[in-house]
Amino acid sequence: MNEQRFVVTDRVWWRLEPHLPGKASDAGATANDNRLFLEAVFWRVHTGSPWRDLPPAFGNWNSQFCRFRRWAKAGVFESLFIAMSGDPDLDYALIDGTIVQVHQKATGAKGGPQAQAIGRSRGGLTTKIVALVDALGNLIRFLLLPGQAHNTKGVAPLIRKVPFGALLADKAFDANWLLEELDARGACAVIPPKSNRKQQRNYDADAYKWRHMVENYFAKIKEFRGIATRYDKTDCSYTANWNLAAALIAAR
Repeated sequence: MNEQRFVVTDRVWWRLEPHLPGKASDAGATANDNRLFLEAVFWRVHTGSPWRDLPPAFGNWNSQFCRFRRWAKAGVFESLFIAMSGDPDLDYALIDGTIVQVHQKATGAKGGPQAQAIGRSRGGLTTKIVALVDALGNLIRFLLLPGQAHNTKGVAPLIRKVPFGALLADKAFDANWLLEELDARGACAVIPPKSNRKQQRNYDADAYKWRHMVENYFAKIKEFRGIATRYDKTDCSYTANWNLAAALIAAR
């Protein structure tokens, strides 16, 4: 296989392969060429191209699309990301949100845009991704929200049962309930206070300088065109692409 053309090198494949379904040792049917299928999905996430434009070298586009949807619904890509992630460094964690444009052809899914984490903001149709990364800048968790949703809406499920020593975030996350939650945990809140707070509070400005780690992660994963712009109608498919891109980043 030409590794200059395909994205899954032998070393990365060696890490990914044991965590995929359909191996000869698994119960049930054996999957037909898991590596070629992953190459097809990675190619699409890298390019942001429609499934119908999948090059013939990757197999029949409709067969690969149907398999992608099955794996996405079964949580295979999420499991793959978790397997590649390893143990996070939780001296502190960082949280932030980022906005991506939604392509006009990504609308029309069952339930309407709001049911698929698509909202309308000043930038048009958008999806917001709120992400939690560890002290090394590695992704721990993420979730999708409609683009106009406030960042803090995604905090509670992301930090649940994550035992970090401190949480770094910008002033958009300066909310009383979050400060109280962190205090109850015994975790430090490295969050600048909003200017309209009646009583300004202190925070560790030196530690806050590391907040760029979460922004760096967003920049890294947005190198995938299928992440930087949302082309998927369903949040299930777009979430699967995020998990797959994150797994590839972690496996490299």
